[in-house]
Amino acid sequence: MKQHPLFAAFMAILLWSTIASLGVFTQRLPPFLVTAIALGIGSLLSIRHYRQWRVPAKVLAIGVIGIFGYHCLLFTAFRTAPALEANLLNYLWPLLLVLLSPLFRLGRLHWLHIVASIAGFGGAVLIVTQGKLQLPATLPSGYLFAIAAALTWSCYSLLLRKLPSFPNSAVSCFCLLSAVLAGICHWLFEPAALPTAREWLALGVIGLGPLGLAFFLWDKAMKRADPRQVGTLSYLTPLLSTLLLALSGLGKMTTISWLAGALILGGATIGSLASRRG
Repeated sequence: MKQHPLFAAFMAILLWSTIASLGVFTQRLPPFLVTAIALGIGSLLSIRHYRQWRVPAKVLAIGVIGIFGYHCLLFTAFRTAPALEANLLNYLWPLLLVLLSPLFRLGRLHWLHIVASIAGFGGAVLIVTQGKLQLPATLPSGYLFAIAAALTWSCYSLLLRKLPSFPNSAVSCFCLLSAVLAGICHWLFEPAALPTAREWLALGVIGLGPLGLAFFLWDKAMKRADPRQVGTLSYLTPLLSTLLLALSGLGKMTTISWLAGALILGGATIGSLASRRG
C-alpha cells in the first residue's frame, strides 16, 4: 500500500516533538556535545549503504549547511537571546516554508495558505509563551541568529526537491559530517563533559529518532509532498511536544495550550484545503 506523502512528514514531526522530553535527561551536557554524539549515532542508520553516500559537492554542501548550520545558528541564538523568544522565532521556519515555496517554484500561494500559516504561527506563539510574551526595549542580536536558523532550515527543506536526485541514504553522510563539525564546536567553545550511562541511553534514543530517522523521513517528505501543506502541518511540533511533556509528567496542558492546539489544527486543516485547490 502506497503511503501518503505527508505521512513521512508527520512521522518526522512526531519524532522532533520528543526532543523536549528526551532533553530532560541530557540537560547537564553541552548542546554541541549532545548534537555531535546524536548525529554520529544517526549517521549509522544507513551505514550498510555507505557506497551511496557519494553525492555531488553541491548536494553535500547544502545537506551539511542545512543540518549543521541550522543547529549551530539555533544554539548561538539560545546563547545570545532569551530562550523563550529564540525558540519562538525558530518556529518561523514552517511559515517560511509556505511563504518561500513560490520563490522555489514549488507552487503558488493561495490566500488560504497565508491564513493557515498565520493560524499555525499564532498557535505556536501561544503554546510557547503561554500568553506571557514581553519583548525587551532593545532586541538582542541573538534574535537574528534565531531568524537565520529558521531561514536556513526552510531553504534547506525546499532545496531538497530542487537538487539533483540523490539517494535517501546519503542523509547519513550529511549527519556524519555535521557530527564532526558539532564535535569541533564542542571542543572549541564548550567545557568537556562525560555522559553517564543514563545520558548515553538518552543520547542513543535521540540519535536514532529526532536527530537520525527524522532527517531521513523529512528528506522523503520534502521530495514528494506539497511544501505549503507540510509547512502548516509542522506547527504540530510544539503542540505534540507539550502534549508529550504533559503525558510524561514533565509539564501540563493549560487552557491556553488547548486554544493554541485549536489554532494549529485549524491552520493545518485550512492548509490542506488550500493545497487541494492548488
